[in-house]
Amino acid sequence: MSSPDPFAGQAPCEQRRRQREKLEVPSREEIEALDPFRGLDPRRIIVPVSAEEVDAAHAALAVQSHVGFDTESKPTFLRGERSEGPHVLQFATLMHAYIFQLHVPRACGAVAALLESARLTKVGFGLEGDKAQIRARLAVEPQGVLDLDTVFRERGYRKSVGLKAAVAIVFNQRFSKSKRIGTSNWSHRELTERQLQYAANDAFAAMQVFAAIQAQAAAAGRRG
Repeated sequence: MSSPDPFAGQAPCEQRRRQREKLEVPSREEIEALDPFRGLDPRRIIVPVSAEEVDAAHAALAVQSHVGFDTESKPTFLRGERSEGPHVLQFATLMHAYIFQLHVPRACGAVAALLESARLTKVGFGLEGDKAQIRARLAVEPQGVLDLDTVFRERGYRKSVGLKAAVAIVFNQRFSKSKRIGTSNWSHRELTERQLQYAANDAFAAMQVFAAIQAQAAAAGRRG
């Protein structure tokens, strides 16, 4: 299923201009000079554990049209070692992030239902690897997945746009990601506060970027 085009409302002249332009992705140095992106309030990060909490989280997400999405896996360091991930899947609205750990009872079923829903568009960056791991771990085919890198490419950016670059482009802010946290053990039954914030903000920032470019497209359509 093709994902909705957030720039569909742009005026034809704006679309043609975007096609002609070849835009540059901000450099690491340029990004580092920006003010920091404000992440999600930790009180809005939800980690469902009980069956009731998992069901409530699924219900809250299932009524959305779009959510930010990403996954985390225990890293592999040895040649030939296969990842057993994903161990964590995170979904975010503009107000909350939900962190599902797959060892939690009922979490696999709730996550699979969200992933298979074509009505719920999951937006994020660099999701091809995530989808491959999801197929292997959960035996489901993700539907309604929108990799925002393709959206920025369609806007005329020369190189791949990841989450850091997207936040810089859209908000003129610096999104920080700790390599140490990113490569930590995501299979632990109890994640640290920093792991939860890392996972939540990956999905939350992607949702913020998507909402912003939707708003830009709507404004361009009104001007056209």
